[in-house]
Amino acid sequence: MTMRMRLWVLTVGGLGTAVLYLLACRDLPAFGGAWHPYGDRAVRAALARHTANTVSAVNFDQRALDTLGEESILFGSVLGTVVLLRQSRDEDRLPPQPVRVAPPVRRYALPALPVTLLIGLYVIAHGQLSPGGGFQGGVVVATALHLLYIAVDYRALERIRPIGLYEVADAAGEAGYLLLGAAGLLTGAAFLTNVLPYGTFTTLASGGTVPLLNAAVGVEVAAGVVVLLARFLDQAVEIEDEGPGPATEGGG
Repeated sequence: MTMRMRLWVLTVGGLGTAVLYLLACRDLPAFGGAWHPYGDRAVRAALARHTANTVSAVNFDQRALDTLGEESILFGSVLGTVVLLRQSRDEDRLPPQPVRVAPPVRRYALPALPVTLLIGLYVIAHGQLSPGGGFQGGVVVATALHLLYIAVDYRALERIRPIGLYEVADAAGEAGYLLLGAAGLLTGAAFLTNVLPYGTFTTLASGGTVPLLNAAVGVEVAAGVVVLLARFLDQAVEIEDEGPGPATEGGG
């Protein structure tokens, strides 16, 4: 296909998408109106299942299957990164070179590590009660661990980051979400149906399966982000030619 033909295909596709978008917008409620059918139904469903955070009720109850897709995208990205950036036979792993850390960075990054880690765990644990949840909290937890890389060096990060365990945790988070969804099938309901007791409203045990699914996502996201960053940070390799030429060094 020529470049001219590709531009025509792009133009026709873009115009078609724009027309469909405008037609869909015609049926939307007017801006500033008092009629919000989707929001009202989502809030009622969340309160009926004792979930104080309506966003989490949508993510892990009303549309939990969509969240499974989003989680699987991250899981697939991590898996692809592990496969593509794995060490090949013609690559030699070199020890990381020590870097000088500015005293102000070291002074503030180390105390911030446990605080950031605690905040991330809090955001995950209270996802069904307050803004946040497994996706946001998982990223905060992974960020907390990498504050050690900023405050000290890469060797210190490696000591608290066994990649094998984080890869297992990543897979366990994905599998846990699937197994919780399959629990609904065992009761005769649909996949990912909220089948557990709803508990007492505004408590950590409220929401039925919502806090469990939220926790599974938190584990998968935290471990997945750690593995992703680890694979990219490990890209300091030396490639040696088999021929008589000089060695070629590369890094990323």
